[in-house]
Amino acid sequence: MKIAFIGLGHMGSGMAANLAKARHAVRAYDLSEAAVTQAVADGCIGAASLGQACEGAEAVITMLPGGQHVLSVYSQVLERTPKGALLIDCSTIDVESARQVATQAEMAGFPMIDAPVSGGVTGAKAGTLTFMCGGPKDAFERAEPILKQMGKVVIHAGAVGAGQAAKLCNNMLLAITMIGTCEAFALAEKLGLKDQVFFDIASKASGQNWSMTSYCPVPGPVPTSPANNDYQPGFAAALMLKDLSLAMQAAAQTNADTPLGSRAHALYEALCNQGHATQDFSYMMERIRRGA
Repeated sequence: MKIAFIGLGHMGSGMAANLAKARHAVRAYDLSEAAVTQAVADGCIGAASLGQACEGAEAVITMLPGGQHVLSVYSQVLERTPKGALLIDCSTIDVESARQVATQAEMAGFPMIDAPVSGGVTGAKAGTLTFMCGGPKDAFERAEPILKQMGKVVIHAGAVGAGQAAKLCNNMLLAITMIGTCEAFALAEKLGLKDQVFFDIASKASGQNWSMTSYCPVPGPVPTSPANNDYQPGFAAALMLKDLSLAMQAAAQTNADTPLGSRAHALYEALCNQGHATQDFSYMMERIRRGA
């Protein structure tokens, strides 16, 4: 299949490479020439412009920083892509922007789904991402085989925007559980428990959660966690703050009560303001240890 892939950042680069490995003809485009060069090294076809990437494409996949970028890019995609091509936006953006661009796509004759991901840079490289998809059932069914070549779990969450809604709720919960896990380890340390001992107990007791068993925020218990790599992401604290900001925006728009989500947002905002935006979001452990 001829696929245009637009947005070759930390996530998009690994995703595009996996599509190339699956023998798709992937035309890769990014504003960064270095990112395009790397994509070519990974088996993609370099595109000098967005229009060149979309020329003759049967599917267009985007992985972009924010809603404004998605709206801007798709205003060009809709003009330069063959009618009927499948459009898949894997960016994490606000629900309203996802719905707006999908409406524009439908009016222009393109099926489209929003398909944000979970799994971080490691999952993008390994092809083990989880895709949360929103959009018409027939568009999802066309997208599913493509997404499965970049991930291990592909779920149809509902109508347009449902994928974004699921992603924001999931990451708000992730932020909350990570903070709680960090607090528990910090208290256990002050009470004289070794990290490994507390992990061995809590990971098999009622406190068990993904932030502990798969992404443990202290060095030692889970060798693959960023805590064992000087908190290199992974999933950067700045990205967690972005997702929490979108969640808080959605909560305000729907009058949802999210006291823990609000507190998590404040804590990650402080962490980023203290100069740790580029470190993994599990670096919250160090902030809680310091008590500031």
